[in-house]
Amino acid sequence: MYAAVLVFVRVAGVRSFAEMSAFDVAIMVAIGSTIATTIVAKTPSLMAGGFALLLLYGFQLVVSRWRSLKAPVESAVDNRPIRLMGEGGRMLAENMRVARVTEDDLRRIVRGANVVDYTTIQAVIMEGPGSVNVLHGHGEALAESAWGLKNVRDYSA
Repeated sequence: MYAAVLVFVRVAGVRSFAEMSAFDVAIMVAIGSTIATTIVAKTPSLMAGGFALLLLYGFQLVVSRWRSLKAPVESAVDNRPIRLMGEGGRMLAENMRVARVTEDDLRRIVRGANVVDYTTIQAVIMEGPGSVNVLHGHGEALAESAWGLKNVRDYSA
């Protein structure tokens, strides 16, 4: 089983480990579950588990290729990021409601990013796979047209 995973990872490339989209996370969970079930349970057989891995890695390879070529596939497979906080640490209540994030969640996230002065926060973004990034600057305003904010949902505008 280990050898099969190594071969599939070499063929699929480093993207097979990336959690860049919700689809990637779902595939990684399915792959992990398949490996665990194949190793621990009597069924499926080692051959069936290997075939299931082949299908999962193949599916990931095909979908990642389609994502890069066709925007409708990307929008169907990926969750778009959402802005939770704006400039100066301003909480975006409607966005937080849509993302089901509380003020306490945001405080924990901001503390985790080692932000002492919340007024230095330019944006807090919840990414498609669920990770959260805190953008804090050095007193410079973040341009709304910033490249890093492209395709970020903001319902507060």
